[in-house]
Amino acid sequence: AALEEHNAKLPRLAEFILPAGSRAASLAHVCRTVARRAERAVVALGSAEALKDAPRQYLNRLSDLLFVLSRVLNRMNGGDDVYWKSERMAKAALP
Repeated sequence: AALEEHNAKLPRLAEFILPAGSRAASLAHVCRTVARRAERAVVALGSAEALKDAPRQYLNRLSDLLFVLSRVLNRMNGGDDVYWKSERMAKAALP
């Protein structure tokens, strides 16, 4: 419930967010990446052995939590999300 509350207070995502910003937010992004990697490893293991879904679900929610935490930490440090700008979008923005 707390995850959803914090996420609801953040601006809606319209673009891809880069794992950047404050040091704390950047470290949360690194932890999120590790959690996603672990989730993929559990999925791969599940294709070879019978596993309950709980470990994958836990890692997925952990990754979600770390993503929201990184966004909150950026704002707590007076910053904002760092958005990826594609070359196509940059050209479209030119006059």
